[in-house]
Amino acid sequence: MTSPILSSANGQPADTRFAPLTGQRRRRLIIAALVAATGLAYGLVTGRAEAQSQTINPKVLRIGYQKYGTLTLLKARGTLEKRLAPEGITVKWTEFPAGPQLLEGLNVGAIDFGTVGEAPPIFAQAAGAQLAYIGNEPPAPTAEAIVVPKGSAIKSVADLRGKRVALNKGSNVHYLLVRQLEKAGIPYSEIQPVYLPPADARAAFERGAVDAWVIWDPFLAAAEKQLGARVLADGRGADGKNVVSNHQFYLASRPYAQARPQTVKLILDELAALGAWAEKNPKEAASVLTREVGLEPAVLDLAVSRFSYGARPVSAEVLAEQQRIADVFHTLKLIPKPIRVADASWQEAQR
Repeated sequence: MTSPILSSANGQPADTRFAPLTGQRRRRLIIAALVAATGLAYGLVTGRAEAQSQTINPKVLRIGYQKYGTLTLLKARGTLEKRLAPEGITVKWTEFPAGPQLLEGLNVGAIDFGTVGEAPPIFAQAAGAQLAYIGNEPPAPTAEAIVVPKGSAIKSVADLRGKRVALNKGSNVHYLLVRQLEKAGIPYSEIQPVYLPPADARAAFERGAVDAWVIWDPFLAAAEKQLGARVLADGRGADGKNVVSNHQFYLASRPYAQARPQTVKLILDELAALGAWAEKNPKEAASVLTREVGLEPAVLDLAVSRFSYGARPVSAEVLAEQQRIADVFHTLKLIPKPIRVADASWQEAQR
């Protein structure tokens, strides 16, 4: 019997949506996740952008979030609602299981704003999604890693040659794996990637069906604390320099950014203020996340220790980093065509 991806302090699943799936439903969800991750779910429909612009409600801000991180804190504290109340704007929150699904919601006009990692917007833009980079958090290179079972004979990334490595296709960790293999001199073609969403990847990792797992927090922290998983490599190199940055990005639909630039700026200002509060009050921030996410404190404390706060506008340097990731994904034929990331910047969206 496999264990849930995350366990609460009493040993019960913290959220059954994170539990391993079986049977037909499992197959449907895996297929859907992979389709979304490879960008196929972003298939363009004639007039989609125009339809999306018509859904903008100046009195309702629809935010998509994942059950961890700064937006979860923002939702719990309610400070954004207070800032927007004088403008007569209410906030509607919608939870998504992962970045690709969130960006599909953004592209079809179901939400106006959300947060994802580095890879999903690249896949979305390659498929024609109408999005705009609004801001990003500072690098968090240790918040994702390649892990192996505690008794594994694998001692270095070079030992992954020929091994089965589980990962979520098209996610931040996909780029981490590519870069660490590159540094170890191992062609990507010489490992056996096993594309699974986190819950099923953990199940495969626990039963020994894969040799390694590339994963992000808080799933990473849960694997370390609950399974004794050993970190083989994270986003930092042996020289102390970042192999990957692992930025978190805030994005808006392009029509929303064009129509409501002042609201977008207010959101970014509030996120920056929240980051300053969280950095000064880490224990209180962790306590809020514990209540919201349902993780046992030891797991969440470890995950929060690797998180970064401090939302700021996306700089030319950060966009250039995104461009390098996009170029790598195109070289590996993970996206169907080359893209120019700067075309999706907020500055471009306001033109």
